[in-house]
Amino acid sequence: MNGTARNTVFAAALAGMVLSMSGCRQLQARDQLNKGVDAYKGARYEEAIGHFQKATQLDPSLPMAKSYLATALAQNVVPGLDTPDNLKTAQQAISIFQEVLDKNPTDVNSLKQIAGIYFSVKKFDDAKTWQKKVLAVDPKDAEAAYTVGVIDWTQAHQHALQELVPAGINDDGEGNVKAPKKVLQAVSEENAALVAEGLQYLNQAIADRANYDDAMTYLNLMYRRKADVDYANPNDVKADVAQAKEWTQKAMGTRKENEEKKNKGPGGITIDSSGNMK
Repeated sequence: MNGTARNTVFAAALAGMVLSMSGCRQLQARDQLNKGVDAYKGARYEEAIGHFQKATQLDPSLPMAKSYLATALAQNVVPGLDTPDNLKTAQQAISIFQEVLDKNPTDVNSLKQIAGIYFSVKKFDDAKTWQKKVLAVDPKDAEAAYTVGVIDWTQAHQHALQELVPAGINDDGEGNVKAPKKVLQAVSEENAALVAEGLQYLNQAIADRANYDDAMTYLNLMYRRKADVDYANPNDVKADVAQAKEWTQKAMGTRKENEEKKNKGPGGITIDSSGNMK
């Protein structure tokens, strides 16, 4: 056999070995992925993270491995906790979801997960930005619109308390007409844009999901914040409070209807709290 032939045979053998090793690693990666999914389903998130990390190391191109890893990391983020370790875990999950988005910018799951993580660690502006990215991909996502409204109300409520509490005023949720005008002016200036945006997105959520009782509840709360913004016009304040109360009634009625539908089994059979059919 001449040198050229020997080199050809050797190259072919080497290529076969590489393919065999690659195939072996892919099988090992899928095994780790499956083990990770089982651990995740059992709420053993640390174990799941380990398996998903091994899967991505063995086969970086394995579909869903990075998404699963990031999702497992996100489960370890403790809501409201701003310790360095918790924020580090949050950022790790966000970074991996962003890697997924680098390949697929319209992956709604990754967009929503990042928004949810930011909300969990109370980075509300970032959370709102990412929920709006969700809506850019899926304009009919009622939950994303609702969450923007919730964030707007949360920030507006915080602003109101920051002005009212030092002045010795308890928030009455009905325009705080007894508060000094200077205090109400500050609240109005801080909250006008938030209230307008919040009302827009909460109404959008209900337009896309007519029985969205949680969104109705927050419309009640947002109109109470609007009453502060409209402090200079007593008639507007009264109208805002009336709207708030109206949304409270709608939310209660819709929630009752939703519960009744949930309790109905196949064929319209109603299941009572004891599990008995009626």
